[in-house]
Amino acid sequence: MRQAFHAADKARDLLKLMQMPSSIPIIPGSNLAMANDSTPVQDSAVDFIIKEALRTDTKMPLYILCGAGLTEVASALMQKPEIANKFTLVWIGGPEYPDLALPSPESKHIEYNLNIDPYAARYVFNQSKVAIWQVPRNAYRQCLVTFSQLQVHVKPQGAVGAYLYEQLARLTHIWHTNGEAYVLGDSPLVLLTALQSYFGPDPSSCTYIFKKAPLITKKGDYQSNPNGRQIRVYTQLDSPFMLNDFYDKLTLLTNRLKQK
Repeated sequence: MRQAFHAADKARDLLKLMQMPSSIPIIPGSNLAMANDSTPVQDSAVDFIIKEALRTDTKMPLYILCGAGLTEVASALMQKPEIANKFTLVWIGGPEYPDLALPSPESKHIEYNLNIDPYAARYVFNQSKVAIWQVPRNAYRQCLVTFSQLQVHVKPQGAVGAYLYEQLARLTHIWHTNGEAYVLGDSPLVLLTALQSYFGPDPSSCTYIFKKAPLITKKGDYQSNPNGRQIRVYTQLDSPFMLNDFYDKLTLLTNRLKQK
């Protein structure tokens, strides 16, 4: 399996098209999940998380954004438990909470991102102390884009827009069999961090509740934990705000590249 390396290659391709500085670090994580809930993986991505969490040269808040499994975050916390109070984990993952939403009829029992590395998710929720902003499946499925929106707002925007469009256009068979919309489920990572309000920084157009962090069972369910720490669980995401910002930034980038 080379999924992590493949993702890193895609990131490099995109940065090259955007003519972004090569100093932006792209560090592939592990291609394998943790073997159990007590043995961390060892790789450069884990080292980078620890290094950033231990920085003392800035007072900026540190967010670690995860749109897939939690392998590297769990491994960093295992190696250096003292970094748990140094950052906020924003995680796209986990099934619906039974008191908040129902899964769609087609949803698998174990949510996709949790199932990438169940041991890592269980460690982060069950054993660590890190602050969590969680976007469970019912919330991230709200971030819908239509094929026509991509054709109008993305595809015409130069090499970058064409590249992004092509990545989803390869899924054309899905458009024709499962409706005309696609879930950009990882995009809330931007919405909840970069798009915070300037005054009183927070993702103020989205709604969340506080819950006691549940225990995650071996089956991928939530188990009530009265002693769990308080975590944010997002229930409503401002998708129009997020998508319009993306379209506008893509347009601005295209115009800037044309002027070079």
